Amino acid sequence: MKKINIIGGGLAGSEAALQLAAKNWQVELFEMRPAKQTEVHQTASFAEIVCSNSLKSKLLTTASGLLKAEMELLGCKLLPIAETYQVPAGNALAVDRNLFAKNVTKIINDHPNINVHREEVTKLDDELTIIATGPLTTLEITAELNDIIGEEFLYFFDAIAPIVTLDSINDEIVYRKTRYDRGEPDYLNCPLSKDQYYEFIKAVNVAEKHEVHEFESKFFTELDFNFYENCTPIEELARRGKETLRYGVMKPVGLDDPRTGKWPFAVVQLRAENKDQTAYNLVGCQTMLKYHEQKKIFRLIPGLAKAEFLRFGSVHRNTYLHGPNILNKDMSLKKRSNIYIAGQLAGVEGYVESIFSGLLVANILSDEIVKIEELLPETTISGQLWRYLLTPNKNFQPMNANFGLLPMLSEKVRDKKLRKKLYSERALRDLRNSISQVIL
Repeated sequence: MKKINIIGGGLAGSEAALQLAAKNWQVELFEMRPAKQTEVHQTASFAEIVCSNSLKSKLLTTASGLLKAEMELLGCKLLPIAETYQVPAGNALAVDRNLFAKNVTKIINDHPNINVHREEVTKLDDELTIIATGPLTTLEITAELNDIIGEEFLYFFDAIAPIVTLDSINDEIVYRKTRYDRGEPDYLNCPLSKDQYYEFIKAVNVAEKHEVHEFESKFFTELDFNFYENCTPIEELARRGKETLRYGVMKPVGLDDPRTGKWPFAVVQLRAENKDQTAYNLVGCQTMLKYHEQKKIFRLIPGLAKAEFLRFGSVHRNTYLHGPNILNKDMSLKKRSNIYIAGQLAGVEGYVESIFSGLLVANILSDEIVKIEELLPETTISGQLWRYLLTPNKNFQPMNANFGLLPMLSEKVRDKKLRKKLYSERALRDLRNSISQVIL
């Protein structure tokens, strides 16, 4: 019987433990709670959901719904449990959080192939190990990872800018250009007049914001590591002065508007998020604004009046690794191949995505996947999330499931709902086909 240590009893760690135990592995599962609690967990249960009672939509016209459907085909263990304890929430998979976590805990405790250790792990040895300690990874295990991979690959701010779909951007207003025409015109530019700029600044300054938790600030001051660059929220920059943004991330220098031949008063630049250039990041617009405020305010930007958001911005504590630089294809560390990374520590964002990450690593370790790239086609959300974690990207940030990860359809479809439906049908068809050819 093969043996493995799993550090962390959250969603990723629980999924990995159940997957490997079912495949006759001896699992040693380490969870520090309740002896040592995180700042947000309330119980000692495994798979505790702390921020929301929703695992997002079940509809196949949503990226989260498609990812769940793919995970079901791949034999996910936690989703069927969640469905047992779901509560009415329309098309969302909402669960009774306490009953769900308690049941997962009972299943794990009762499993003959899982030994539970209620203790904190502070040192990493040469044994086969999955680290699934999540975004609130402790200082001790963070320091261990720092010694292995180097502090330049550890980040503590989840400083994320919104992402919008290409087809929701008004190309009659937005223009493609690089500053002073140096190199390829990789950026889309949203030009703002003087009035539009000051209206935007005013809206940002009065908008409702998420509160920073006291423990997050304390965590950062206790660390002697580098922080991820450019993580200052856009609202903080706006607060420093009306001109700060247009002399910073919104400077128009060298970005002549082809309609006027002149520089705009200010510019918001958009950078492609995927190789098919169907999803665009609002450069420098990381923010702590509440989601409904983001939708309203960023749609004030010329060219984004009808923007469809694939992801909203956020800034909060989130310990994660720069996967493309440190991970092997099998999600093990390049410098310590006995250590595998799963969950949000690996760079996925969200509950469902974390469960998928645990499922992915467990199936890779089980030796039942011949070639992971053959099992997870590029047309699937699951496959593209895995590829995202490994693809070189100097602007690497945590990623959740979104249709912008997928390659374009063979034919252009303008109807958004129909397009998403076709994405999902293609993904599930291709995944079923690959599963039939790759033995699990």
